[in-house]
Amino acid sequence: MRSIWKGSIGFGLVNIPIKLYSAVQNSSIGLDMLDSRDHSRIRFQRINEKSRKEVPYEKIVKGYPTDDGYVILEDKDFEDASPEKSKMIEIESFVNMDEIDPIYYETSYYSEPETQGKKAYALLLQSLKKSKKAGLARFVLRSNENLCIIHPIEKVIVITKIRFAEEIRSPEEILTPEDVAVNKKELDMGLALVNQYSSKFNIDQFKDEYRHELLKIIEAKAKGVRPTIKKLKPQKAAEDNLYEQLMQSLSSTKKGA
Repeated sequence: MRSIWKGSIGFGLVNIPIKLYSAVQNSSIGLDMLDSRDHSRIRFQRINEKSRKEVPYEKIVKGYPTDDGYVILEDKDFEDASPEKSKMIEIESFVNMDEIDPIYYETSYYSEPETQGKKAYALLLQSLKKSKKAGLARFVLRSNENLCIIHPIEKVIVITKIRFAEEIRSPEEILTPEDVAVNKKELDMGLALVNQYSSKFNIDQFKDEYRHELLKIIEAKAKGVRPTIKKLKPQKAAEDNLYEQLMQSLSSTKKGA
């Protein structure tokens, strides 16, 4: 793996020099857009919507839309607004991981200590494990300020970017059944169904079935054939009654077990 960032983790007065590596990778299948007539690749151009002519890259500027048109931003404006270039991930506080709603999580990076920071790295790693806490910090990546949590996974300190509060939309516009009453009998059955399906979390048992089946089709078509894909059809409960549907759900899980 190639590192994407070099800097330090600030742990009090302790400075831990590290490298960051992407901890995730895209598993989607790369597809090109082609002209169906001759399978030539489609290329996109930057077109002026009025003149319909292509615009040279050096003539393109960025603008913020207003009621009166656009406010044009220059390179200096971005430089003035950007956070100070820093190579330090300064831990500001320590928090409990379960206090962070999963909606804030974005992407994760593995950190690797430089030779001179291995002991301090080990100290922070063990401190996080023992305390069951995560460090809350900010750092600059690609000219953007990021909020992150610093937490252990096995023998590695992981830097996970999280979203700022202003990036989360309010759920107030979502229509939810607040006034719908659920009686005790239905709630008891719902809890029983939750318990029936409960198990330890094991990410390895989940595979990207769509990607797997699409690859099978691609490989087969490359050989001039098309495989038969068996699709499972979801079964609907015969009853409209919620309690009866819960009963049937419990019955089917018991049979499956």
